[in-house]
Amino acid sequence: MSQYVSRLGSTRTGPRLRFPGGFPGSSRKPRRIAMLSVHTSPLHQPGTGDAGGMNVYIVELAKRLAAINIEVEVFTRATTGSLPPAVELAPGVLVRHVDAGPYEGLAKEDLPAQLCAFTHGVMQAWAGQRPGYYDLVHSHYWLSGQVGWLAAQRWGVPLVHAMHTMAKVKNAALAAGDTPEPAARVIGETQIVNASDRLIANTAEEADELVRFYDADPSSVAVVHPGVNLDRFRPADGRAAARARLGLPQDALIPLFAGRIQPLKAPDVLLRAVAVLLERDPSLRSRIVVPVVGGPSGSGLAKPEGLQKLAARLGIADVVRFHPPVGQDRLADWFRAASVLVMPSYSESFGLVAIEAQAAGTPVVAAAVGGLPVAVRDGGSGFLIPGHEPEAYARALERFADAPELVERMGAAAAAHAQSFGWDTAASATADVYTAALADHRRRARTHHG
Repeated sequence: MSQYVSRLGSTRTGPRLRFPGGFPGSSRKPRRIAMLSVHTSPLHQPGTGDAGGMNVYIVELAKRLAAINIEVEVFTRATTGSLPPAVELAPGVLVRHVDAGPYEGLAKEDLPAQLCAFTHGVMQAWAGQRPGYYDLVHSHYWLSGQVGWLAAQRWGVPLVHAMHTMAKVKNAALAAGDTPEPAARVIGETQIVNASDRLIANTAEEADELVRFYDADPSSVAVVHPGVNLDRFRPADGRAAARARLGLPQDALIPLFAGRIQPLKAPDVLLRAVAVLLERDPSLRSRIVVPVVGGPSGSGLAKPEGLQKLAARLGIADVVRFHPPVGQDRLADWFRAASVLVMPSYSESFGLVAIEAQAAGTPVVAAAVGGLPVAVRDGGSGFLIPGHEPEAYARALERFADAPELVERMGAAAAAHAQSFGWDTAASATADVYTAALADHRRRARTHHG
């Protein structure tokens, strides 16, 4: 039986258990929280630089928390001088830009040196408010966790932290030729696990990894599945209309890659699988289009042209189309247009893109890693592939090529499956975690002063 609290009561993440710290409704929820996102702004375009699923997560979660009367102020590093110090993202959601280091040219790896400057900016913003202005700190990713640790202690409020990805987990499943995460990150993450009042994990597997790799206290870990914007990602007017809008052939097999182009996400596995597929069935060449939508990121920045060169080397440059990252509405059209989304990642804390594609009515072929077995219903809404052998992905794609009706059948099942991943559910579950953390924190303060 799962030892974690699954806030959704889903059978896949263990039963709903008593929440550590009392029944969530038994004490007040926070009025205003400080959300920290040092290295990526909620205003950035997902798929560019270090912007990805975490940006979408923060934007959607903050909006839904505001809708249930929890004000959110998101602190993020200023990356251009033209932005005002504070921008209203939505009613009840404020994005505060903190000056920490040069606006441009700073890689994520350079940011630990700017954490002191960032903390200073957060403290300055707080100093201008009345006492008790923020009820709680919710930090995202280890860089923010370091700042959150200090801020929460200074303000006398609880710290809730979401890892999103973990160094030890990434290093245990490294793509060939990829750079391991540095020891400084491992140390930083270990400190945050110890300092947090609550840790939010995307899946039961991530909760297990927090305990196994970082010795987290199981009673402080809550499982909350991220959501998907079901208004934006939906089948809408269907595959044919989306293909017409994007200038794609109506009868083609279209396996899509959408995401940051870096070894961790393994877009090369899709290209190699397509090469295997065409070798087996050369007649497919006239009716296959392989769109790669996204920009280089992380260790992929070292060889931004690497994927184009691989396509040429494999002799499939004529069927692969590279597209820069697109806005969320356009991305929804790419999902609708695709026959199948391919996600061969080496590590994926949840795989939000998989849920978005399914919500748009498209099946997914994904690596059976991280949260993807929760995101994809194997054999129902898509296929899960153990490992990263291109032949295995080619076999899965072959099934869609041989039986085009499978795209529609699995696509309908995928859209139905995605309905259980709404953001409203995720926000109310997150609010429960906040409420429990506050109750615990107050109880400890009373004991300490008593």
